[in-house]
Amino acid sequence: MKCPKCGNDDDKVLDSRAARDGAAIRRRRECLICGARFTTYEEIDRDEVQVIKRDGTRQAFDRTKVSKAIRQACGKRPVSDEQIRTMIDHVVARLEGDEVKAETIAELVMDELHKVDEVAYIRFASVYRQFTDVAQFLSAITEIVKK
Repeated sequence: MKCPKCGNDDDKVLDSRAARDGAAIRRRRECLICGARFTTYEEIDRDEVQVIKRDGTRQAFDRTKVSKAIRQACGKRPVSDEQIRTMIDHVVARLEGDEVKAETIAELVMDELHKVDEVAYIRFASVYRQFTDVAQFLSAITEIVKK
């Protein structure tokens, strides 16, 4: 692991513990050259999962794409980084099989967003469901109010 201060990759682990309900390992490290301390996280890699896109093409699952979509939907909302990481972990944990449709991943993301922030949910849904007019927004908002 490269030191964020000096760039050297010679460090030692000071402390390790489970993080995010066991979905990651948090490690506290110290650079042996400059003495800087920093934290790293190790997560389960789901590279073996193939995502089937709307047009039928396949590509490897990329956790950073899910992260980017959730962070964009939660932009300027009162949602903490820890809540976002937890949502991402829940989505990844619920992926089943070697191939998953992109629609399935989007539905999992919407489930998580709905639990945390309804405005973020509407933002994500408007892009995923490709809302074209105000009536579709009103329909989605009415659906949330009914629940």
